[in-house]
Amino acid sequence: MIAYLLQGAGLGFMGASQPGPFQAFIIAQTLQAGWRRTLRAALAPLLSDAPIILLVMLLLRQVPLFLQRSLYIAGGLFLLFLAWRSWYNWRFHPGEDTSAAVNSDNTLLKAVTMNFLSPGPYIYWSLVAGPIFLTGWREDPANGIAFITGFYLLMVATLAAIIVTFGLSRKFGPRVTHIILGVSILTMISFGGYHIWLGICG
Repeated sequence: MIAYLLQGAGLGFMGASQPGPFQAFIIAQTLQAGWRRTLRAALAPLLSDAPIILLVMLLLRQVPLFLQRSLYIAGGLFLLFLAWRSWYNWRFHPGEDTSAAVNSDNTLLKAVTMNFLSPGPYIYWSLVAGPIFLTGWREDPANGIAFITGFYLLMVATLAAIIVTFGLSRKFGPRVTHIILGVSILTMISFGGYHIWLGICG
C-alpha cells in the first residue's frame, strides 16, 4: 500500500508542478485577486476529476479521438476567454488591486470548468494514472485508495504552494506583478491557440 501511496504522491506532484494552462490560469488569478481568494482553486482537480475518472475507468478505458479533438477545441476557446478577461484587467487596470471584485467561488468555478474541458486529465487517467489505479485496486482496494489519496494530497498541496508563492510576489510592487501577469496571459493565449490547433489539425 505504501508503494501505491508514494506513486500517487509522485505523480500528483509532477502533474501540479509542470507548466501548463491550469498553472498559468491560477497564477494570473492570484496576481489579480491575491492568494487568499485564489487558494480554493487548488481544490479544482478534486471536483473536476471525479466524473472524468469514472468516465474513463468505467465507460471509455481509452479516450476516443473525436472526444479528444472536441475537448481540445472547447478547452482552448475557454482558455482564450479567460485570457481575454485577464488581459482586460491587465490593460485597463494596471497595478490596481482588483481582489475586491473577484469572487472566490467564481474563481473555483472557472478552475473546475477549465480542468473539465481540458483533454489532459482524460488522457492522463486513461494512459498513465488509470492503469496504476486499476492494478492496485485489483490487488487490494486499499492500494487503489492509497494511490488516489497520495495523488490528490500532493497535487492540491503543490497547487496551493504555487498560489501562495505567486501571491507573495505582489509585495514586490505593481510593476513586477504587471509583468508576471502579462507573461501568464501570453502563456494562456499560447496554450489556448495550441489546443484549438490540435483539435482541428492534430
